[in-house]
Parts: sequence; structure tokens; C-alpha cells
Amino acid sequence: MVSEREDFSLSGPLHLTIVDWNNAHHRRSVAASLVQGVRVLERDRQVKRRGSQALAPPWWEFFHFQLHRQLVDDVDSSIFGAIYEFKPPESHYDKSVVESPCYVIAFRGTITKPGSVQRDLELDMSIIRNRLHETSRFETAIQAVRNVVATAGESNVWLAGHSLGAATALLAGKTMAKTGIFLQAFLFNSPFISAPIERIKDKRVKHGLRIASSVITAGLAFTTKKKSSQNSRSVDPFATLSAWIPFLFVNPG
Repeated sequence: MVSEREDFSLSGPLHLTIVDWNNAHHRRSVAASLVQGVRVLERDRQVKRRGSQALAPPWWEFFHFQLHRQLVDDVDSSIFGAIYEFKPPESHYDKSVVESPCYVIAFRGTITKPGSVQRDLELDMSIIRNRLHETSRFETAIQAVRNVVATAGESNVWLAGHSLGAATALLAGKTMAKTGIFLQAFLFNSPFISAPIERIKDKRVKHGLRIASSVITAGLAFTTKKKSSQNSRSVDPFATLSAWIPFLFVNPG
């Protein structure tokens, strides 16, 4: 049975027949649709929907993108990302098109279905252990990003991702930022490791956790600063990344 969320005609932003690339809401909607396109692309593969039965293409074709390349995991052969190329017809050219990307590299989130669930959960665990950068999936992703940037230029490339894919996009963007390349990035529900403080009803417990978190953060900052001062040649990683500001979207739920 097909999920409504996979069908663009039921769940896609059909009102965006003309995209104003200066409009932040329009850019967000397009980025989210391209990420969903990767997810549905993998679902098409899993359930063998091909040709006219495939549900993925409308998620990018509606906005005049073409699928330039699929990014495939070397462990389970699942499609975890896609490189899209923007190819608008002449009739859609307007002043805002100069703000559009030439390429968008998008990464899907975890899919708990046979064919991807085992590998995706392994990678989810690698995020918790801060080891995502050591995985072959990330290596494939960052190499794709470097290649596209080398071809198109940093101002013409966007990153986008949801959940596990947002972690991949965030890490790729951070890696590029360390080299002075700042890519526009759209991160949806990026995973983070933290106590769910806002869900705790007891105000005293909530306040205590906030204080503890602040003390730990301050302690880590002090330790980092102390180590940096011991080596005058060291570079503050926060200062290096401060010029890169990705767009982060978090569902309140």
C-alpha cells in the first residue's frame, strides 16, 4: 500500500507553481521536497516501482530539477542521496532565478523498511558515538559534494537533508566550511544528543538539568580554551565555522 506522504499529488506543495527564490518559505519547501524525493526514490527501489509506477520523479520535476546522479550506499546498495540539477524553462526565468541553486545535494533520513533499516540504524548509532565521519556512506557523500562544488562553484550548490540525512548534510557542510567553502544548507530535524528537558513537567528537575547542562558546557569550553592557550598555533574551531550559518528546521513535536 502506498503511503500518502510518498505521493506528490497528495502531499507535495502543489501551490508552488512559480517559485520565488527570494522567498525563504519557498526555498525551504523546495529543499524539503528534494529530500523527500530521495526517500521516495529509495522506496521505489525497495518495492520495485519503475517507469510510470515510480512515485519519486514528481518531487523534483515539479520544480524543474533533473536527477543528475543517485548516491548509493556501498554496504546495502540503498539510495541515500541524490544530486539534482536545476533546469528551468525559459518561461520561468525571472529576477529571483539568480538566487536559485544550480545543484542541490540531498540526503534522506532513516527508513525502517527491509532493504535499508539495518544499515540506517547502524549509521544512527554512529551519530551517537560521533563516528559518522568514519563511515563509507559519509565518504561517498563528501566526495560527491567536493566534486559538484569543484564543477559548479560554492555559490551554486545547496545541501539538504532530513534526520540521518540532515546529520550527513551538516557534517558535509561543516567539513567544507573548515576549508573556507560555505554552502547553503537546509537541515530538517537534525538529530542531537540531549536530555528531553522541555518534556519534563517538574520545574525543579527541569531547572536542575538546565544548570547541569550549562556547567558541563562551560567546563568543556574552559578545557578547550586552556588547551588552545597551551598551543598558540592552534585554531579555534568555533571561530573557523562562525561564518557558516545553515538553516535548521525542527518540528516542535
